Amino acid sequence: MQKKSFFAICLAASCFFFVSCNTRTLDKWSTFDKTVKTSEITVHASERWYAEVDYRNFSLQGEVLTEPDAQASLWFHTDLAGKGYEVIFHNGKIDGTRKTGSLASVRNLYRSLAVDGEWTPFTIAVRGKNISINIAGTDVVCYTEPDAPYRTKQHQDQHLSSGEFALAGIWKDVTFRNMKVTRLPDDAVNPNDTLPAVDEQNDAIIRLQQEDFPVIDYHVHLKGGLTKEQAHAMSMSYGINYGVAPNAGEGGVGRMLANDEEVYEYYKEVSPLPFLCGVQGEGRKWTSTFSQEALGIFDYLFTDAMTIRDHKGRNARIYRAEEAIMDDISEEGYMEQIVDQTVKILTNEPADIYANPTFLPGFLNDEYDKYWTDERINRVLDVMQRNSIALEINARYRIPSMRIIRMAKARRLKFTFGTNNADANFGRLEYCVEAVKECGITARDMWFPSMSVRRNREVVLY
Repeated sequence: MQKKSFFAICLAASCFFFVSCNTRTLDKWSTFDKTVKTSEITVHASERWYAEVDYRNFSLQGEVLTEPDAQASLWFHTDLAGKGYEVIFHNGKIDGTRKTGSLASVRNLYRSLAVDGEWTPFTIAVRGKNISINIAGTDVVCYTEPDAPYRTKQHQDQHLSSGEFALAGIWKDVTFRNMKVTRLPDDAVNPNDTLPAVDEQNDAIIRLQQEDFPVIDYHVHLKGGLTKEQAHAMSMSYGINYGVAPNAGEGGVGRMLANDEEVYEYYKEVSPLPFLCGVQGEGRKWTSTFSQEALGIFDYLFTDAMTIRDHKGRNARIYRAEEAIMDDISEEGYMEQIVDQTVKILTNEPADIYANPTFLPGFLNDEYDKYWTDERINRVLDVMQRNSIALEINARYRIPSMRIIRMAKARRLKFTFGTNNADANFGRLEYCVEAVKECGITARDMWFPSMSVRRNREVVLY
């Protein structure tokens, strides 16, 4: 025991000696015309400061404070020509601008864990081909650069090599302090880098990231074996921001929140992670079940028309064959009932997003285009337009059709991407990427929580 204790003490001492000898304070910064020595530096708009050091593998720690609406970036592996990677520091509402911790144009983030006016610790590390970024104690980026990274001409110099650190002001003032960098050995490995690198030459998501197109899956459920930890790792690896949402109400599948207390508990569980946080209203009584205050803590609310009151007044979950019962009504009559109910739902419920849009039960879905006539589509789009509701492009069900997406775009409706996963094995928004290409969707067509005009209406039972 004594020998082991002595060995452990020696090992710890040697590690401390290694770190101490390989750690330096970044307190000398230069521009083209001056040099300052300071442990706290405020970067103004259009300024660029360099630390004249050369690093390959490293761990950089520091603290950052942003003014409201301010933005700056920290570059590494850079030089005077502007090569290397950029890490963004910018907080505020979820409005489509890139947020604190973003590895610019590779892993853009849209929700910040930092708050304006407060000192926030951060760590940026490079170990071999892996880049990790930690904000306020939470990993927000874990990116492994593949052997053949995909880069546009604009970002052709965005790759790992070695080089200096730089601070660049973009808007207003951002202050950095207590920055220390530790040189890591050539064989350093990130133990949290457990997923394989993405084949970027055959990956659509990195192409959207390189164009700064917001890649957000607003419709992810922690169910079917998908834990928040697993979703976090997948999100960072795939380059897709996840909006995680429980079902709230009654009658759905998976985790179901039943009251305000459970709503607050769920939010407390997921909000420290870099997820967008939403709620999916389930059934037709959900807004009378929860208080406006409880629902209001979430970034967004959404619902669908997969649970309706059918022609005989029954509560019918039309995604279940045993509940989608025609009885003595025709297929055209049942379709009319679905459209009528969809219009009522989107009129009376305070949803920001129409999810699983235009879903039909099996006996109608085989002739989807026949039943979704222009007149019926326009009735739904009319109410969405009146109430500023975004249209989800659903990757799981591959709905709505490209035709309907084009009709919505012509009306200048906003879009979101969503999966509505059943378990932990779901894709990477393939149908959504197809829609972007086929329908000419741009970043300006996308919806963000800052656009919410959520209506404070009590649900009407119908």
